[in-house]
Amino acid sequence: MEFENRSIVSVNQFDLAGLDTLFDLARRMKPIAARQARSNVLDGYILGNLFFEPSTRTRMSFASAFMRLGGQVNSTTGTVNSSLAKGESLADTITMIQSYCDVIVMRHHQRGAAAEAAAVSSVPVINAGDGNGEHPTQALQDLFTILEERPGRGVDGMTIAVVGDLKFGRCVPSLVNLLCLHAGVRFLFVAPPELQIPGAILRGVRDMGCQAIRTSNLDAALEEADVVYLTRIQDERIADAKVRATVRGSYVLTRAKVESRCRKDTVILHPLPRIDELHTDVDSLPNAAYFRQAANSILVRMALLLLVLGKQADVG
Repeated sequence: MEFENRSIVSVNQFDLAGLDTLFDLARRMKPIAARQARSNVLDGYILGNLFFEPSTRTRMSFASAFMRLGGQVNSTTGTVNSSLAKGESLADTITMIQSYCDVIVMRHHQRGAAAEAAAVSSVPVINAGDGNGEHPTQALQDLFTILEERPGRGVDGMTIAVVGDLKFGRCVPSLVNLLCLHAGVRFLFVAPPELQIPGAILRGVRDMGCQAIRTSNLDAALEEADVVYLTRIQDERIADAKVRATVRGSYVLTRAKVESRCRKDTVILHPLPRIDELHTDVDSLPNAAYFRQAANSILVRMALLLLVLGKQADVG
């Protein structure tokens, strides 16, 4: 795939060759991310960090990635603090902001907003989450983490238990689509009926030649899984208070459950933030990889920024 001057709005833009290019470069970023080496490859470049929806990890990791490469960051957070609150259209906002920066990273509460922004922008737009649509860079760091945590084993033939809110979250569809590029991946979708994976996604997984099973049995799924991917309940996207109350606490992963049900090498992931679905007593287990997963965001986002700006060859 081509990266330079391209907006990244969906994981569907990626193929296996593109993933290899991205992840090879991400691994080269480790000394820079760890401050063992310095880089000014993006000196003079400005990132427009536009977060119209709340974020901590994604917003700060994109900013940190850009600054680690020597660039500068110009940010705005929240719709109320932007001209959108005055009634300005998103298209007008992007048309204006594109003259202030070299690349735009945007999170927005509306599905499809990233594609709308990319359509009018003369600089690359990277989707940092668009409503309940996609979160491509989260999925990229998730897949990168799986590969890093399973050296020599890869993704082909892997069984992954995806647990929690599979209906309203945007991380799961993006990760599922990336995993389906690999052969023989088997999905165990673990959720209460109110939050199960949508039928369209289930059919898409099967159409791409992967196995997909809906279940409510967490214990059985844990025993089969090579990777467990937990998600929080997306309270902000569930309008019905009764549904929120019903599903709260449906699945909670504790150290005791991990030790009794999972293999010792089962990789445990979570996109964070967690609420009550992942107990803190899991944190010290060697296969609890979610904080390493969060740290990997710097590597993947550094690599992606370099590629879309065409600066990867300038990294020493």
